[in-house]
Amino acid sequence: MQLCVAALIAALPLAADGNGRDADPSDPGDATVAGQCGAGSGASNSSWHGTHVAGSIAAKTNNGVGVAFNAKIVPVRVLGKCGGYPSDIADAIIWASGGAVSGVPANANPARVINMSLGGGGACANTSQNAINSARSRGTVVLVAAGNSNADASGANPANCPGVVAVAATNRSGGRAYYSNYGAVVDVAAPGGDARTAGGGILSTLNAGTTTPGADSYGFFQGTSMAAPHVAGVAALMLSKTPGLTPTRSRAPSSRPRAPFRRRAAAAARALSTPPRH
Repeated sequence: MQLCVAALIAALPLAADGNGRDADPSDPGDATVAGQCGAGSGASNSSWHGTHVAGSIAAKTNNGVGVAFNAKIVPVRVLGKCGGYPSDIADAIIWASGGAVSGVPANANPARVINMSLGGGGACANTSQNAINSARSRGTVVLVAAGNSNADASGANPANCPGVVAVAATNRSGGRAYYSNYGAVVDVAAPGGDARTAGGGILSTLNAGTTTPGADSYGFFQGTSMAAPHVAGVAALMLSKTPGLTPTRSRAPSSRPRAPFRRRAAAAARALSTPPRH
């Protein structure tokens, strides 16, 4: 179920829907032609990345797809053709959490959890940090993919911004996925898939269109972008059970001393396989 929605991409070439910022977050596709994203850049089909991420967070019906059954989603589109700008992302963090953004109608349904399956290199920008601080001050938990460079996540933003929950990716055996970033800024890890083997990725909602939207479909992806929405779904379940949780209290379980990936995964598997007490 979606509530108040927005597309907060200011630059028309990136937005690809002809009108920049508006109240329609529908993804028109991010397919590009060779050279469109800079000299030497190749052509690419539309990724439907956000559609895949959203499907992992919330199931529309109780069909076992999605972590938080019937959670309400506030879709905000900030990336388009060739990527996006930190200024748009920062405004989206503020708006999604209930803050005011100039020229954009107020969000009547502020999100308690923000999932950001996106990122880049470098230090956390002041603009990003201020937006994150603003969201947390309104009680919103901010989750960020740790990145897919097989490197220390301290060099990946906004995963390295203080106050976020940075999510790494695990493989099927519970070890760190070969591509996942790692390090002290990582708070928690979740399944991210391994698409090198058939059926080894994370299965979620997708679209069959190669450029513009086509038929609804499912597909396997891999990445910390796929890991983060698993944690976002869990955070939504936590808040549905205990609405008074603050961002700091919501982060508490991930802030305990960290165990190695496989030992941590084994403990989680034991917990999941233990029959509930009545």
